[in-house]
Amino acid sequence: MTYTAYIQDYIGKQAQGEPVYTERIAADMAAAFGIPEKKAAAAVAVALKRLMDGGKIPDLRCFQKGIYYRTAITPFGEMGISKEKLIANKYLLPDKGYETGLRLLHHMGLTTQMPAEYLLATNAAHDCIRYDEKLGVSICPPKVPVSAGNKAYLQTLDALDLLEKAPIDAKAPHAILADHIRRNGLEYETLLFLADRYYNRKTVLQLAHTAGQKEVSF
Repeated sequence: MTYTAYIQDYIGKQAQGEPVYTERIAADMAAAFGIPEKKAAAAVAVALKRLMDGGKIPDLRCFQKGIYYRTAITPFGEMGISKEKLIANKYLLPDKGYETGLRLLHHMGLTTQMPAEYLLATNAAHDCIRYDEKLGVSICPPKVPVSAGNKAYLQTLDALDLLEKAPIDAKAPHAILADHIRRNGLEYETLLFLADRYYNRKTVLQLAHTAGQKEVSF
């Protein structure tokens, strides 16, 4: 099989709208052909240009350098790339970020207001909040680098940290958070350790109020 045929077959197996990253194609191709990744990356660039110019994959589109996708015609026009997948791949997966801010509180049932801003705490952010105009999402650095082990804890503590700053209209916010902690199998000792080390005293106090509700059930 030629490099071009391999890439054409690879792309043909991808779902419509799914982001296709040239670096991933190159890594897979390097392993399949036993060649260096640098050589594979060059071959991918050449092959994709040929495929695009020659119309060999009519539904193939370029989103930006290094990212392609397959489209489809819908009643509303041509299908675009999945922004949700792009956001997840760039800022959330694998275990490098999580949703935070007022939308998190809305999804947790703490407020009925649905803010327009979609905010993610992610290891990809540095120093301050930044808006990714292309993807329509804001990113901010977490209190401490996100990992598989601490992600759910940091997200919960962010919610506690926002309680006094957000338009909370739930009748029993601490009971809701206590239920969230139980359902996700989180430990109060770990929450307290992280709150004391990386958050402020108000967050620790909110956690104490939540712990006092841990026997409440819905």
